[in-house]
Amino acid sequence: MNASRTARDRARAELTREITDEARRQLASAGADGLSLRAVARELGMVSSALYRYFPSRDDLLTALILDAYAALGAAAESADQRDAGPTRRWVTVCTAVRDWARAHPHEYALIYGSPIPGYRAPESTIAHAARVPLAMVGVLRDAWSAGALTPPAELPAPGPLLAEQIHRLAASTAPELPRSVLTCALIAWTQLFGMLSFELFGQLVGSVDPSDEFCAHAYRRMAEFVGLPPD
Repeated sequence: MNASRTARDRARAELTREITDEARRQLASAGADGLSLRAVARELGMVSSALYRYFPSRDDLLTALILDAYAALGAAAESADQRDAGPTRRWVTVCTAVRDWARAHPHEYALIYGSPIPGYRAPESTIAHAARVPLAMVGVLRDAWSAGALTPPAELPAPGPLLAEQIHRLAASTAPELPRSVLTCALIAWTQLFGMLSFELFGQLVGSVDPSDEFCAHAYRRMAEFVGLPPD
């Protein structure tokens, strides 16, 4: 690659970063519904036609922001995983890192876990990025299982045929060695983690367990128990 091409690539990468940074600022003030390519271009001193060469539509820009958010959240969960610690401590640390990221980036959290954006449909390219947090959680369970430190929960009640097939497909693609009861409980715990986060960030815990630090720390350990992990 020649020097001029390298310089152009660096300039394009830098301007792309400036565009997405400004778009994130607008998420905080106008929300995903109010995100506008024209407004982003205006704040950056660009003409709209120039910005369209980087992001042809609002949906392309939204997708870039969504991918960035999933990547940042996934990296936070993965980097927090203390693989030399016990499985329950690892589980709690991963859950805590997810909460810490969400509290530090509430508007980006709302972009990926808030209300659907009218007129926008996320492409399939976002699925793999969205899976990083649950895969980090399942990774803790897989290591605990291989070390003999995981007790499969009882399947009570037994899953119906549709759920059983769904769990079977998930097991085949993520953790075929784990008992199905573990994966079922892991799915419940994963949705519980993000449900609690959404309640906290969107003000639904006011008047009950707000501030929520102790509640969340307690809940993460109860969730670890629920999926079959041993006490710390």
